[in-house]
Amino acid sequence: MNEIRLINKNDIPDLKKVLESIELFPSEMLDELISDYLNNPNSQDIWFTALENTTPIALGFCAPEKLTDGTYNLYSIGVRSDIQEQGVGSKMMNFIENYLKEKGNRILIVETSGTKGFEKTRKFYSNLNYIQEAVIRDFWKDGDDKVIFWKKLN
Repeated sequence: MNEIRLINKNDIPDLKKVLESIELFPSEMLDELISDYLNNPNSQDIWFTALENTTPIALGFCAPEKLTDGTYNLYSIGVRSDIQEQGVGSKMMNFIENYLKEKGNRILIVETSGTKGFEKTRKFYSNLNYIQEAVIRDFWKDGDDKVIFWKKLN
């Protein structure tokens, strides 16, 4: 991995390939989800990617929490399936934490599932010093809790 940077329009085809290799969200949703970020110069959304040579191999997306002062929510982060568990996700998290901090933001929250299938995801955030702040029972559906992690950026 060479670099982590903000996403541009030219990255979209490769980012769709990343999405097709993982179960983050369907790749056909990317165009609509990223549209405001790419087309609105006042957007506060942040989309970022890790590159291998010049090819995107991961993506992340966060946006400010409405009616807060300096609180962002990381809505998604994903690494191409064949290179997971090699530190790319941790480097992506470090990038976005520093980026947000440099822009004067205070807090990053992450919401994930409480199911067994997301055990590695919860451990990932715990290992990065995120604090499990709350659990909302049966949020996603019956038996699937929302687990909210919190980290102070400054």
